[in-house]
Amino acid sequence: MSLRIPKLDTDHKQLSEREMDKQFSVKVEESGRKGAGGHDPSVGPVYRNLLAKHCFPPLDDSHLNTTWDVFRSSVDKYPDNRMLGWREVVDGKWGPYIWKTYKTVYEEVLHVSYAIRASGVQSGCKVGIYGSNCPQWIIAMEACNAQSIICVPLYDTLGAGAVNYILEHAEVDIVFVQDKKLLDPECTHTRRLKVIVCFTSMEDEEKEKADSIGIKSFSWNDFLHMGSQHPSELQTPQPSNICTIMYTSGTNGDPKGVILTHENATTTIFGVDLFMKQFEEKMTVDDVYLSFLPLAHILDRMIEEYFFHMGASVGFYHGDINAIQDDMIELKPTFLAGVPRVLERIYEGVLKGLEELNPRRRKIFDILYNHKLGWLKSGYKQNYASPFADMLAFRKIRNRLGGRIRLIVSGGAPLSPEVEEFLRVTSCAFVLQGYGLTETCGLAAVAYPYEMSMVGSVGPPFVYTELRLEEVADMGYDPLAYPPRGEICVRGKSCFAGYYKNPELTNEVMVDGWFHTGDIGEILPNGAVKIIDRKKHLIKLSQGEYVALEHLEKVYGITPIVEDIWVYGDSFKSSLVAVVVPNKEHVERWGHKNGHKNCFSSLCTLTQLQDYILCELKSTAQRNKLRGFEHIKGVIVEEKTFEGEKDLLTPTLKKKRDKFLSCYKSNNLRGGIVESLHKPKGRRHSSKIDIEIRI
Repeated sequence: MSLRIPKLDTDHKQLSEREMDKQFSVKVEESGRKGAGGHDPSVGPVYRNLLAKHCFPPLDDSHLNTTWDVFRSSVDKYPDNRMLGWREVVDGKWGPYIWKTYKTVYEEVLHVSYAIRASGVQSGCKVGIYGSNCPQWIIAMEACNAQSIICVPLYDTLGAGAVNYILEHAEVDIVFVQDKKLLDPECTHTRRLKVIVCFTSMEDEEKEKADSIGIKSFSWNDFLHMGSQHPSELQTPQPSNICTIMYTSGTNGDPKGVILTHENATTTIFGVDLFMKQFEEKMTVDDVYLSFLPLAHILDRMIEEYFFHMGASVGFYHGDINAIQDDMIELKPTFLAGVPRVLERIYEGVLKGLEELNPRRRKIFDILYNHKLGWLKSGYKQNYASPFADMLAFRKIRNRLGGRIRLIVSGGAPLSPEVEEFLRVTSCAFVLQGYGLTETCGLAAVAYPYEMSMVGSVGPPFVYTELRLEEVADMGYDPLAYPPRGEICVRGKSCFAGYYKNPELTNEVMVDGWFHTGDIGEILPNGAVKIIDRKKHLIKLSQGEYVALEHLEKVYGITPIVEDIWVYGDSFKSSLVAVVVPNKEHVERWGHKNGHKNCFSSLCTLTQLQDYILCELKSTAQRNKLRGFEHIKGVIVEEKTFEGEKDLLTPTLKKKRDKFLSCYKSNNLRGGIVESLHKPKGRRHSSKIDIEIRI
C-alpha cells in the first residue's frame, strides 16, 4: 500500500492565517445595547449559526413532530437494523454484544406501553426510570412516548435522598428499576407508587415487601406478558406535550425538574442532522455508539435519540466504568462521547505509554506528532493530514479505543485545549467540543469536526439557537468590549418550558425569552464561543478581590502531579487553599528520588510532599500568569479520588461545592480545610477510568 505524505510548502503560514479568518457565526443584531448599570446590564449582539443566517431552516421531516414519530419512522425504515446491544457473562467472562433489532424493540415497546395503560396510568402521568444504561431503559422510555406519558429519569448515581425527593416532587406513579433500591417500607415517597417493574427478575421476598406497602410488583418478563394480554390503542403525543421532566443534579440544593417538550427534543435531533450533513463524514446506519454516560443526563439521551433517528446502533457498557476499554475493543464504536475527565484519562493513558519509550522512539513520536499537527492546522482533514504518522504511531492509540472511532465529542464542562489538540492528532478521529445544558435540550453550541481554529472552544451557536452575551459587572465581563465577554444567554425552540413546580426559579433564569445559563463565555474572532468561567462560583476574598474557582481548578488541574483538585476560598480569608488528589505514579517517583520507601498512602501524609505539591502549583500559577491572590497557599493531600461514595460529584463529574465544604471544613479526620492545613487520612473509593495505551 502506498502512502501519500503531504509536503509542507512556503504557503503553510498563510494557509493557517486563512483558516483563522473564517467566520462560523453571523450577527443578526449587529450592535447590542449599552446598559445603564444595576438591573440594566449591557448586552452584546445576537449570534446565529451560518445555516440560520436569514432564518432558522425548516425541519426536513415535518411529519416527525415528536420523539415517538422519530422512533416509529426508523422502525419502518430500518426494521432489521441492530438497535440496542448489551453483554452477558459467559463462562465467568463478559461475552460478545447481543443485539435487538428495531423491529424487536418496537414489539417490546408496544407490550410495555399496553401494560402501563393496563396498570391504570393515563396520559400526562409520570413514570420513573431508575437504573444504569441498558436496553430496558430505552424500551421503557419509548413506551412512555407511545402513550403521552411523561418520562422522569432517576439518576443511578444520585443518593437515595434525591431519588425520594424526585418521586415525591414529580408525583411518580410507576417506577422501572434495575434493582430493589426503592422497596423501603419506611419511605413515605415509595408508598405513593402504584407499580414497580424490575428490569430483570423479581424475587419472592421482594414481591412480598412490595405487597406489604400496597405496591404491585412485576419482573420485566411478567410485565411484557401482561401487556401482550391487554392490547390497547396508543395515545400518541403532540409536539407541545411534555416529553420528559429531567432533574438536574445541580451543585447546590435539591434537584431541579427541567420540563422538555417533544418539540424541544425533535428540534435538537433535526438540528444535529442538519449540522452533520455539512460534512463528508456523515453519520450513517453503520455507525455504533458506546453508551456509558448516564441516560438520565441530557447529553447521552439526545445522542441516542439522534442515533435512533439515523437507524444506527447503540451498545451499552457492561456496567464497570473501570473496564470500559474492554467494551470499546469488543463493540468497536465509531462514535464516543464523554465528559472532560473521561477524555483526560485517555490522554493520561497515552502519556503514560510515552513515558515508557526510550528517548529515540519518543523523539520519533514528537516528530510525527508535530508533522501531523502542522497539516491539520493547514486545513487538511483527519484522514489526509498524515497517513504515514497514523500508520507508524497513532493507529496503536486508535486500536485501544476499538479501532473504528471516527468522532469524539466532549461535553459537560470545558476541555483543555492541550488535551483536545493532543487527541485530535493521536486518536485518528475528529475531536470536538459541544456546549449545552439540560435546559437547552443538550446543545447550545457545537464546534466543527476538522477546524483546528476551534480548539479550546465550543464552536458557533447551534443550528436552531440564538446566543448573546450579557454583562457581569462584578466580574469585569463586558460583551461590548474587546474581546466580548459575558454571561451566555440563549433562546430558541430547543430551550426548556420551565422548571417543574418552580415558577420563581423559571422567572429568575428566563428573562425576556432569554435563558441565562450562568456560564461565562467569550466570542472569538471567528465567531466561535469559548467557555472561560462560571458566574455562580465567583467568590470574593477578604481584600475584595473576586476569584473564579472553577477556572482556577482547570488551570491547576494541568499540573503533572495533580490527579484532581478542589480549590476553596472564604470571604473572611485573604488566600486560597485546596484539596489535591495527587497522581500516584508521580508521587511514587518523587518518593523514590527523595529516599522515601513508603507506600503511596504513607507518602500522602508527608509534609515534604505537601511542600512539593505547593511548589508545583506555584510554578503552574506563574506559567499561566495568575495574579498573586489566585495562588494557592496551602493544601490537603487526599489519596483517593473524589469519584466515590461521598456524593461529592454530579453524574457528569462536576463538583458539588457545598458537599466538598461539608466534607473538608471541619472533619477531624482531615484536619479541616479552614481550621488547619494538615493532611487528610480519610479514605474514599475510586472509580477511576484507566485506559492504558502502549505505543
